[in-house]
Amino acid sequence: MSEIKTAGPNTNLLLLGVNHTTAPVAVRERLAIPAARLADATRTLAHQPGVREALILSTCNRVELLTVYESSSEPSPITLRFLEDYLNVGVADIQPHVYQYRELEAIRHLFRVASSLDSMVIGEAQILGQVKQSWSVAREVGAIKSTESFSSTLDPLLQRAFSVAKRVRSETSIGSSSVSIASVAAELARKIFGSLSGKTVLIVGAGKMSDLTARHLIQQGANTLLVSNRTQSRAEAIVDSLRNPSITTGVLPFEILHDHAHRADVIITSTGAAATDPGAAQIFTTASARALLRQRRNRPVFFIDIAVPRDVESAVNEVEGCFVYDIDDLQQVASVNQASRTREAEAAESIVSSEAARYAGRLAQAPATEAIKQLLQNAEAVRQSELARIAARLAAQPLSPEQQAAVDALTQSLTSKLLHAQLAALRESGTGINPASPAQFTGQPGKKNRIP
Repeated sequence: MSEIKTAGPNTNLLLLGVNHTTAPVAVRERLAIPAARLADATRTLAHQPGVREALILSTCNRVELLTVYESSSEPSPITLRFLEDYLNVGVADIQPHVYQYRELEAIRHLFRVASSLDSMVIGEAQILGQVKQSWSVAREVGAIKSTESFSSTLDPLLQRAFSVAKRVRSETSIGSSSVSIASVAAELARKIFGSLSGKTVLIVGAGKMSDLTARHLIQQGANTLLVSNRTQSRAEAIVDSLRNPSITTGVLPFEILHDHAHRADVIITSTGAAATDPGAAQIFTTASARALLRQRRNRPVFFIDIAVPRDVESAVNEVEGCFVYDIDDLQQVASVNQASRTREAEAAESIVSSEAARYAGRLAQAPATEAIKQLLQNAEAVRQSELARIAARLAAQPLSPEQQAAVDALTQSLTSKLLHAQLAALRESGTGINPASPAQFTGQPGKKNRIP
């Protein structure tokens, strides 16, 4: 019989990361892993010594590593070394910003993230899709696996996280209004001018975030939109989807972006060019910003940079007439929206806490349950083998059906009595851990256990 490998009495879970509450965008952009590299990064993390399973979540507001590790391993140094080696970032530079969660705390944090309770904008809908994408990539590269000889810890955990997020959405009103980084960026653009009517907005980038931002800008009153992207067909697709008689839209070819950027009063960037090409220069530098101001005859221009890594050089904010808002600046707008969600967030936190405690309890009992199952299977195999051996010896004078039934009942009774003490001990070991005890769970919402 092949051995079933499980996570053992302790689930050996570690979640290590940084997010918008612990690290500024200047740190997060150094750790950002673009979609094109996510599969390779996840595979590399899973191959680190002592790591059994791994998942990486990298968004504009967080980079988190979720691992299942061997009991003999100390995973914190391993995951920090992975960040240092894979991203060429010194541990000393990021260590003050890193938090870590283990066991129940890791489960609860994952559930909070998937339910958008740990987001910059509480209730935004994009994070769940991003978690699902990370889960899908991890499964594809074998970093999350479930085979006949390997029982996965992360696969059922992630699927449970998705169910918890669905429950939070259905039982609370936390996501009742459409709020996201894109909507906050659009709201900020409106607040800058008071009204977006008559203003030209240029969106650089044609990903999902850019599409969402464009739609929110229209809701905020924008009626002149330009879109520019390296792949022009994607920019054209956004423009086509937005076209209607009440707004003016157009595509600005990327190769002439700097020749025509002066037409825009608000420039919203969301390409993360440095993420796909670490050697690429940022799209807007101090030199290009000064040239843009000259073409605008010193009329001010506002940059809203929601890319991580950033598309706009931070020094552009020092150019007179240029005003730069990055993704961290959006927190001030997001906090206003968050205040109205406090009551719903409290209800959602209660759901997450109870679900996490329940799931941790199941994990604590899982090894004992598996051991009981294997013990019963082995005992039954021995019993059937002995019955077959006796039946062969009595082939000349076979037992009657009534005698066979009596022997079968007798052997079942003997097996049950002989195993009683072992089964009782295993059941006791499976219920001896209280996953919600204060000694095991010290994390609070928003409170991180920092790396010393």
